[in-house]
Amino acid sequence: MELIVISSPTPVSSEAENINRLFEAGLGVFHLRKPNSDLESMHQLISHIDPKYHDQIAIHQHHDLAAEFGLKRLHFTETERNKTQISELLKIKDRGMKISTSIHDISALNELSHFDYTFFSPVFDSISKEGYKSSVSADFVVEKPKNSPKVIALGGIHLGNIDLVKSMNFDGAAVLGSIWNKEESERIYILKKLLRKSSKQ
Repeated sequence: MELIVISSPTPVSSEAENINRLFEAGLGVFHLRKPNSDLESMHQLISHIDPKYHDQIAIHQHHDLAAEFGLKRLHFTETERNKTQISELLKIKDRGMKISTSIHDISALNELSHFDYTFFSPVFDSISKEGYKSSVSADFVVEKPKNSPKVIALGGIHLGNIDLVKSMNFDGAAVLGSIWNKEESERIYILKKLLRKSSKQ
């Protein structure tokens, strides 16, 4: 099962160094989501992440930065997805890019065959968003239609419940609060434990 880390939406002290350490510890994919950051701030942050990790970074905003930094992953919010023609998404994929999106209703999988994967949230009560409550029952199991993209669980995932994500038939898990709400000294320890749990059969 794949593990993805999503950035804090707000600036973090020594953020690029923290991101580099996550990659060094074995992280495969990092989603850079900064909804309130301007182009220059995003440019500055990416420029301080080791270039050898750039093709493992998905960006949610300022997609034009992908070409400059050799990024191979673009994320489309639900709003952006609804404004983007399928033909345009297919052109992006033809350039060797991986594309992802987000849903909050599992029935939307029927419309996402051209995406590589999608986040589905909130699976558990959010750690980073107060009042953002689970939308699924404890016995929920993902039933993917034919040609469905991979489905990545998001929302409230931590060491105590990541095993449940597997039993729900998700292809992976994405974490945010369980990494960034910790002290800097704890983040790599938490990540390594999450990676071990997600890789177990």
